Amino acid sequence: MKQRIITGVIAGAAFITLIVIGNLPFALLMIALATIAMHELLKMKRITPLSVKGLSGMVFMWLLLLPENMVSFHWIHLERLELFLLLIIVLLALTVITKNKFTFDEAGFVILASAYVGLGFHYFMYARFLENGLAMIFFILILVWATDSGAYFAGRSFGKHKLWPEISPKKTIEGSLGGTLLALIIGGVYTLFIPVFASWSVTFLFMLVVSLTGQLGDLVESAFKRHYAVKDSGQVLPGHGGILDRFDSLIFVMPVIYLLGFL
Repeated sequence: MKQRIITGVIAGAAFITLIVIGNLPFALLMIALATIAMHELLKMKRITPLSVKGLSGMVFMWLLLLPENMVSFHWIHLERLELFLLLIIVLLALTVITKNKFTFDEAGFVILASAYVGLGFHYFMYARFLENGLAMIFFILILVWATDSGAYFAGRSFGKHKLWPEISPKKTIEGSLGGTLLALIIGGVYTLFIPVFASWSVTFLFMLVVSLTGQLGDLVESAFKRHYAVKDSGQVLPGHGGILDRFDSLIFVMPVIYLLGFL
């Protein structure tokens, strides 16, 4: 527990500091975290990160991750999405060229994993660089952290009905409801002092979406770990597991709120 607290305080302070600083230091942090997260996913699948398969996954992920002001593909007359689609075709062709040493299953995993990690961290950067980005990012972080804390304590105190035992045996419906309730309360207090949206109805809907999709993101990563029979995604954060263990909710939330027009 002591190690967990020390790691949490140091890592949390560094993370918040770089969010406040923004600009290149923050972007470099996101690139580093996304690269480690992708490495963790590849290890779950037992794909060597420095192999052709692993490097393909990293390239895919970086294509989706890096913001426009850091990398541009106009010199080859292709948009980022078009280049991504081209690389998908190349990966599928490799399943034939390698005579199935690089399987269709592995190609699908590389594509899905790179989109999961790359888009999640990309939209976290995107949100930070908005005009009200700092207020938005802290609002999202507070909602995610409040949901996690509320779910933990409500689950321990009142949890009786399992939420999804096949995926995460310890999570309960009571815990989920408690997490959402605490997120709404703390998020509501936050917006009293730092309003993010002009309308209270939009603010309430945003808080609800972040809390619920954050819990779904946590279950998604739990499903990954259960499928690949691993306890933690990695050991980069002593006492806390890997980067995916800490950012699973966040990187699932970010593309969702972008698609719903909140960003």
